[in-house]
Amino acid sequence: MANIQMNKIKEVLKQQGRTQTWLAEKIEKSYVVVTNYCNNNSQPSIEILRKIAEVLDVDVRELLVPTK
Repeated sequence: MANIQMNKIKEVLKQQGRTQTWLAEKIEKSYVVVTNYCNNNSQPSIEILRKIAEVLDVDVRELLVPTK
């Protein structure tokens, strides 16, 4: 079954020229956890998503794929 894209963390990191390793350090999560978020294998909690948005200096909605 294909992965359903739910977040755009990977795209935002790429736009900013930042790495998953950098993000992992900033949000105090392991590289593996962040990679799973970026590949949409798992989804961050709302609190973690807010923290990621804060670290990347974007609106949290920019990290989400719109439903409509």
